[in-house]
Amino acid sequence: MDDGKPTGPKAKWWSRPTPGHTTTSAPESAAAAVDAPVEDARAADIPARPEPVAPAQPAAPAPIAPEPVAQAPAAPTPAAPAPVPAVQAAAPAPEVKPLHEPDEYSTPPYGGPGPWAPAPPVQRPVPTPAHGTPIPPVPAPFAATNGADVPTGPAPTQGPVPAQAPVPGPAFTPPPPPPPPRSTHWLQYDPWGGYRQPLTQPGQPLGSDGGRGRNRRGSLLVGALLLALVAGGIGGGIGAYVERNGGLTTVELPQTAKNSGGRAPDSVAGIAASALPSVVTLHVSGTTESGTGTGFVLDNEGHILTNNHVVAPAGPSGDITVTFSGGETASAEVVGKDSGYDLAVVKVKGVSGLKPLPLGNSDNVQVGDPVVAIGAPFDLSNTVTSGIISAKDRPITAGGEKGDGSDISYVDALQTDAPINPGNSGGPLVDTDAHVIGINSAIRAADSGATTEGGQAGSIGLGFAIPINQGKRVAEELINTGKATHPVIGVTLDMKYTGDGAKVGAKGAEGKPAVTPGGPGAKAGIKPGDIITEVDGQRVHSGEELIVKIRAHRPGDRLDLGLTRGGKDLSMTLTLGSATGT
Repeated sequence: MDDGKPTGPKAKWWSRPTPGHTTTSAPESAAAAVDAPVEDARAADIPARPEPVAPAQPAAPAPIAPEPVAQAPAAPTPAAPAPVPAVQAAAPAPEVKPLHEPDEYSTPPYGGPGPWAPAPPVQRPVPTPAHGTPIPPVPAPFAATNGADVPTGPAPTQGPVPAQAPVPGPAFTPPPPPPPPRSTHWLQYDPWGGYRQPLTQPGQPLGSDGGRGRNRRGSLLVGALLLALVAGGIGGGIGAYVERNGGLTTVELPQTAKNSGGRAPDSVAGIAASALPSVVTLHVSGTTESGTGTGFVLDNEGHILTNNHVVAPAGPSGDITVTFSGGETASAEVVGKDSGYDLAVVKVKGVSGLKPLPLGNSDNVQVGDPVVAIGAPFDLSNTVTSGIISAKDRPITAGGEKGDGSDISYVDALQTDAPINPGNSGGPLVDTDAHVIGINSAIRAADSGATTEGGQAGSIGLGFAIPINQGKRVAEELINTGKATHPVIGVTLDMKYTGDGAKVGAKGAEGKPAVTPGGPGAKAGIKPGDIITEVDGQRVHSGEELIVKIRAHRPGDRLDLGLTRGGKDLSMTLTLGSATGT
């Protein structure tokens, strides 16, 4: 049965040879070394210690050095040692005096094994192999020692060793040494080691932790894993709490306290707050088309002023719905409209608490005055934009879709850079007092009026509004009579003339005379072919511009005209007549 001990050949122990002597072999029957197994001390982790052998009593006080003997072949069973022959007498030698008196306390290095033996050389120990590992052979002469001339296995039994002759002198009998303890410090002495540090350590052999290092590493690994799990659990819980509750502490950012909301009356916010309750959005639908526009309240009876082209899609039987700034809605009907001025009045019923928007005076407006435009561009109701008056008395014409000229409007407009877009039509243009000074009616687009996507063109900062003075007169006539009157001079103009000024045609419509007999023009002395160049001192460059200038006045107003006839400049005074619009 293999109990973990080496199964190969056992180590052979040798005595140290002495210089000057020849090694002899012992007879086979007197073999001193045996193949005895090393004692399994502390699970083969500590080298077995040799059993003490009582030294033979020498005949003379001189120390006797052992002679080397040859190793006998191994026997299957231990053999008893052969008796040592008597030492042959030698020639007398000078008396040798001991170096010092014996130490009765056996204190190293002067105690046992005694001063009569030479000091053993000290060697570094070789690590003890692990249990069950065969011991490799160690080269002589220290194969049988642990580096201190101390055998590490069972003491071999020596054969007959010839002894040297005793040295004459006084007899000296050393006291018998006490039996060595199981572990003596002298046998473990190492002058290069630490204080009282033995050469060999009990327990596991050097270089082998016997599994305890692995156990420690395993324990550390398990502890680290447990610590990571605990830390991860705690961190996850804290993270979940922070996510659910918005942090460990409540974050509150600084903010200005709420104020009363008041603004200066002449600021854009103040103007918008004052004017918005009077502005409405109109949704118009007819049999063939529909549209959206803006209007504003004129009085408490529900009259609302807007553009003619806003209500035109409704026709004679369409529907018009008015939405107020607060979201209330009401049905409306057309009271009167005029395509020449592009103005219309509608009325809502069953609505109370209306707030009329005050009307200003457009004659007081100066270029550069700040203005605010309110409307529903692209059906975005209650939209407020701001700008200035960029020009006055800008003659524009709009409409003309019918082709006969009946839907063309002529406006001596106020120009503004306040953004105006489709849907702003009919909305108010107000001054810093929140008073209406114009009705937003037209814009100048960068293209033909439509974008490449098929929608309507937007604002490029050129918007035009009908002056409120003209709008007021037309609105009053529409409310009172349902019709609006136009001032006329009683002449037919040549609209194809490309020169400077407005030229009176040679013939009128349907073969009638170009100057109406008995009309305002005939009475003033105007003749066919005359070129009108000025109206009340303002230069006129085309027929459209002359019409715009005339319609900016009321019927019965007196105008001072400047004209050219046959290369001569003339001047005359004309009183405007009246015609009913459509």
